[in-house]
Amino acid sequence: MKQPMQQMRLAALPLTLSLALAMASGGAAAQAGQDAEGFHGYLRVGGGTFTGGDRGPQGCYGLGGNTHKYRLGNECDSDFEGGYTKEIAESDGVRYVATLWMIAYGNKSGFRDAEFDILKGYVEAKGLDFLHGGTAWIGKRYYNRPDIHMMDFQYINFSGTGAGLDKIQAGPGKFSYAFFKDNDINILAADGAVIGTTSATRQNLMYQDLPVNAGGTVDVAASVITAQGGETAGARHNGWQLSAFHKQADVLGGANNFGVQYGVGPGTGIGGDHGGMGSSGSTLLGSDVTRARVFDNLWIQPTWNFGVEMVALVQKDKSDAVGSSTWTSLGVRPVYALTKNLKVVMELGTDRVTSPTGGAAQRLTKVTFAPTISAGPGLWARPELRAFVTYGKWNDAATAAVNAANSGGPVYNNRTSGTSVGFQVETWF
Repeated sequence: MKQPMQQMRLAALPLTLSLALAMASGGAAAQAGQDAEGFHGYLRVGGGTFTGGDRGPQGCYGLGGNTHKYRLGNECDSDFEGGYTKEIAESDGVRYVATLWMIAYGNKSGFRDAEFDILKGYVEAKGLDFLHGGTAWIGKRYYNRPDIHMMDFQYINFSGTGAGLDKIQAGPGKFSYAFFKDNDINILAADGAVIGTTSATRQNLMYQDLPVNAGGTVDVAASVITAQGGETAGARHNGWQLSAFHKQADVLGGANNFGVQYGVGPGTGIGGDHGGMGSSGSTLLGSDVTRARVFDNLWIQPTWNFGVEMVALVQKDKSDAVGSSTWTSLGVRPVYALTKNLKVVMELGTDRVTSPTGGAAQRLTKVTFAPTISAGPGLWARPELRAFVTYGKWNDAATAAVNAANSGGPVYNNRTSGTSVGFQVETWF
């Protein structure tokens, strides 16, 4: 994920729910351990090859567009994100904590043509009495971006540059508010005059950790997006999104997360920096553009040496210009430990995307077998050093999409299946 994405200490079982939910993010493993001083990061890198035709770079299998692929043995990119968190001052019990992270991301193996950037740079004031122990912060950061790990899919993503008040105790739950400036670019004429802007302001509100049943809590998250530029911006539109998540702890040694989401215009996240609901999408999108999503993400660890992650998801996108399309996805990743440091990991995922014009639906199924050396037997134990064999199968309607989504180019031509083999390491710390 260039993403992917949202620092977890190396962990084996047992895991607490809070760590497990936070770490379930690829390039954003950044959320767990963020309060601890020290160097934290995320790394995935590897090399593989497509075994068909003239072989060459590793082939990956996804439908692209508004979908997300199943990632085990199916990541043709390389990602390192890391940096330092340090308490820089303390006054009357209030801790001032600074975080600075860099990113190196390449959409090919081995960081070829990698992009380098400052990923995070922000300061927090923690334990403020007038916020009932809450936190104030300003800067650029990952923020409220949990994901479905096996898809590296941030189903909500508040990341950006802004300021906020975080986790203020309010009744049985905690309230947070954040303000961001997104897509902060002017549109210039040939003579250099400013003729418009893609900029938007975004306000995010959250009410979290509301207890609703034994071991279960509800989070509600909203975004209000306001297009900027006045008359010079042309046909720019505002948008919003609203999401609700039920998190259930202690499910066969694991946890379950069920979500319902709805976004309008830029609130869909489509065309924005992150592409996730919660952030700002393109302000060219009007109120006719909508996205509705329902998902369930479950992981269990019933025994010391057996764990599973599962996901079911339905997402419907509509617009007057394009029509309506529905993405349906089902996936499972079982992990069986032969010893404390040797696992067999498999992943099966299938996707279906309907045509907005009434044509044949695109279908893709991917399966991976990955013998893995690991720091522990648990589902979330890292590092993992993997060898993998991945097989993808799709229908004729999906051929063009699979070729377009592969970062190594349209290597599949008119084929409707492919096999890739290779090695990969993934870790967070």
